[in-house]
Amino acid sequence: MSKQRDLGIVVYGATGFTGRLVAEYLNKHYGVNGDVNWAMAGRSQSKLESVRDELGIDPAVELVVADASDTASLHSMVERAHVVLTTVGPYQHYGNELVEACASAGTDYVDLCGEPTWMHSMIATHSDAAKASGARIVFSCGFDSVPFDLGVFFLQQAAQERFGKPLSRVRGRVRSMDGTWSGGTLASARATMEAAGKDADLINVLVNPFSLSEAFQGPEQPDGSKTAFDEVVKSWVAPFMMAVINTKNIHRSNYLLGHPYGEDFAYDEMIMTGAGDAGEAMAKAVSEDTSMMTDTTAPGEGPSLEQRESGSFDLLFAGETADGDVLCASVTGDKDPGYGSTCGMIAESAVALLLNGDAAGGGIWTPAPAMGSLLIERLEAKAGLKFSLE
Repeated sequence: MSKQRDLGIVVYGATGFTGRLVAEYLNKHYGVNGDVNWAMAGRSQSKLESVRDELGIDPAVELVVADASDTASLHSMVERAHVVLTTVGPYQHYGNELVEACASAGTDYVDLCGEPTWMHSMIATHSDAAKASGARIVFSCGFDSVPFDLGVFFLQQAAQERFGKPLSRVRGRVRSMDGTWSGGTLASARATMEAAGKDADLINVLVNPFSLSEAFQGPEQPDGSKTAFDEVVKSWVAPFMMAVINTKNIHRSNYLLGHPYGEDFAYDEMIMTGAGDAGEAMAKAVSEDTSMMTDTTAPGEGPSLEQRESGSFDLLFAGETADGDVLCASVTGDKDPGYGSTCGMIAESAVALLLNGDAAGGGIWTPAPAMGSLLIERLEAKAGLKFSLE
């Protein structure tokens, strides 16, 4: 590493709920003085020291003081780092200056963003600077949208090998998901809805599945907003709250990769609730659930260690070619999806960029085109995820 870039990965927001989990993950899997040089960053030196000591992290892990309200401190941090991993959200409130700094300095960046209106703005504003500097800016490196984006990527690669053609239609289906959300996730969702309520243009971004695909506009997409019986997976299905961001990221991946899934590619995501009357009743209950928007969990709060360790997820991707050939794949995780697995997803995304400087050029990316199979291999080896054909 150059003298100027003396830090490999900087975990920005290391004293927050998710940032602590990421620091703990990196400490467990990479320790100190290895190939992965990492540091912890946040607003307060004393809080950073407290978290480092509480987690039993070696004092050799450097602490960096940086604050979203202090642009100079952000630039100082960014100029020292090869990769900035940020858990400081909502990103539309605290992320603008950091993305700008990374894009300008040529510093790679990963986040957990599920805020499509903000991502749309960042793509329009900073893509050219990131391409010019070589900065690889990768949004949505957590449960939204890594297992979905990479699940489709994995399935489409298998389809090319088996059929010599892409799957023009893929159904993303949540077979099971045992986990919860933190106050930070709630704050991001509410910030997005509040902003959209004040700006009609942002509503258009939210409802357009191709709003992150820049100038490209694909065909009309399946309606995932209503309960239905899905004949392909033989189950009732209900709307999935994360589809609003995952579908956009998957279409952006297809766009950035040069449309290997086809320009007529159709994709939707829904929750499977089972067959029969019980499945229909459950689908209706899921579609009417508003608990996320009424939850009072505050930022900095989240699931317990026991909840994170006992959680899991199982995602099904059912694809069809234009000629009717069918291929299915699954992506599973062995921990709470939002936190137990997410901390591994974003950490391994940062490590993949750090160790693979030629994985992608500068620009604003989604996980699949930026890291693809490199990240799949890391997630299976380190983070408890499994990608399988069915």
